[in-house]
Amino acid sequence: MKKIPENLFTLELANNHMGDIEHGIHVIQEFGKVCKKYPFSFAFKLQYRQLDSFIHPSMKGRDDIPYIKRFSETRLTRGDHDRLVKEIQKQGFLTMSTPFDEESVDVIESQDLDIIKIPSCSFGDWPLLEKISQTDKPIIASTAGATIELIDQVISFLKHRNKEFAILHCVGEYPTPDDKMHISQIDFLKNRYPDVRIGFSTHEDTSNTDFIKMAVAKGASIFEKHVAVQTEKYGINKYSATPEQVDAWLESALYAQKTCGVSDVRLPVNPKEAASLLSLRRGVFAKRDIHKGDALTIENVFFAFPPEEGQFTANDWSKYFSFHAKEDIHVNDAISPSNSIKTDSREKIWDIVKKVRKIIKDSNVVIPGSAELEISHHYGLEKFHEFGLTMLTVVNRDYCKKLLVSLPGQKHPEQYHKQKEETFHVLYGTVEIVLNGVTQTCSPGDVLTIEPETRHAFISHDGAVIEEISSTHFVNDSFYTDESISLNENRKTILTHWMG
Repeated sequence: MKKIPENLFTLELANNHMGDIEHGIHVIQEFGKVCKKYPFSFAFKLQYRQLDSFIHPSMKGRDDIPYIKRFSETRLTRGDHDRLVKEIQKQGFLTMSTPFDEESVDVIESQDLDIIKIPSCSFGDWPLLEKISQTDKPIIASTAGATIELIDQVISFLKHRNKEFAILHCVGEYPTPDDKMHISQIDFLKNRYPDVRIGFSTHEDTSNTDFIKMAVAKGASIFEKHVAVQTEKYGINKYSATPEQVDAWLESALYAQKTCGVSDVRLPVNPKEAASLLSLRRGVFAKRDIHKGDALTIENVFFAFPPEEGQFTANDWSKYFSFHAKEDIHVNDAISPSNSIKTDSREKIWDIVKKVRKIIKDSNVVIPGSAELEISHHYGLEKFHEFGLTMLTVVNRDYCKKLLVSLPGQKHPEQYHKQKEETFHVLYGTVEIVLNGVTQTCSPGDVLTIEPETRHAFISHDGAVIEEISSTHFVNDSFYTDESISLNENRKTILTHWMG
C-alpha cells in the first residue's frame, strides 16, 4: 500500500472542468506551472459520479435542482477522465479522486489512481466505505458535519482494516465565513487521535492566506483547496481559487513552515543566541581571598554582572556541581577554569538512577509514575554505594508509606526518630537490620516494627526493596548517631521524571 506523503497539497478540480475536456486540461496545466515552484507534494483531485445510476430515475433531467443540473451539464466520459488523469500525471501531480458511488471506486482502481478521497457528505456512507476499504489505496477523509461518535466509528473502521488514512478538518459552507472556520478543531482532532494524520480542507474566501498559516502552525500536514481558471467562456465560483490565489496560498504555507520550524526535536543551540545570552549572565567572583585547595561555596563567592570572558557564571552553579580552587584567588577575582576546578556529579546521579531502576524492575514492585526519587548520600556521592539509600514517598498524611531501595552492599547509617513509628515490610532481597545494637536478618515477606527512639541501621548485601509504613514523616525527625551527617546540608538529591 502506498503512503500519504508529508506536506501534501491537493488541488480539487471538482466540476470546474465545466464539462469541457480541453478546459479541464488547461486548468491542470496552469496549476502545474504554479506548483512546480514549491517544495511540497501535490495531488490533483477529480470527482467521479456514475450519473446513470447515481441520480434517481425520476429526478433525471430536473434543471430545477441545482446539483442535478450542474452534474448533468458538466458530465464527462470515461475517456475524458482518462485524458485528465494522463495530464495530471504529466504535470507531476499525484492522482486522486472522490468516488460518490461504488461504481466510481472501480473506475479509480482501473485507472490505478494514487489516493482515494472520502468527502464529508460520504463520511459514514457505510456501503461506500466498505467498497473503498477493499482497495489498497491510501484514504483521505473530510469530517465536515460529522459527530464525534461518527468520527470515532469511521477511524475504528479504517484502523481495523489496517488502512493508510488521514482525516481533514473541514467546514461544509461554501464559501466559509471567517468566524466559522474553527481552525482549533485541528488541535482537537490531533489530541483525540494522536496516531492519525490530520489535515485541513479549506472553503474560505479564496484571497485569504491567514488560515493556511494557522493550520500549518497547528500541525496540519495535508491541505486541500478547490481551484479553477476563469476565461471569457467560463467563470468561477466564490470558493475556487485562481492560479494567482493558489500561488499566494502556497507562499503563505511555505512562510509558515519556515517560521514555525521543527517540533519533533529540540533545536541545536544557535551560536549567536548563546553568545548573546552568555553576555547577559552573572559571573562568579571571589567574595574574599580564597586559598589553593579550598572549596568554593556560597559563603566565599558572589554573583555579579557583567561576566568576564571565559569565566564561570551563575548558570554553572548548582547542587550537582562542586568547585575547588587550584590556585590562590584574590577578592573580587573572576572564578574561571584557569583558577578553579569544576566537578559535575550528574553522571554519578544518573548511574544511581539506572541501578535503582534495575532493582525495581527485578523486584516486580509497581511504583506510582509521579513519585519523586529521594537519594540520600549521607557522606557524599563518592561514598553513596557504601553509605546511602533511595526512597520514594507514596503518601504522607496522618499515615505514611515509602518505598526504600537499598543497593547491593549499601549501608544505611544508624539513626532514630523521636515522633515516627515505622514498620518495615521486606518486598525484595535480604536485609540485615540492627535495632539498638541487635542484628536480625529479614527476608521477603518479613515484617518488623521500629518504635520511636529505637536506634536502627540496615544493610543489604544483594539489594533490597522495603515497604515502610509509618505515622506521619516529619522533615526534622531523623537523628543520626554520627552527628556529622546532620551537618551535611547537601546530603539529599530529589529527582522527578526519573523513570523515563
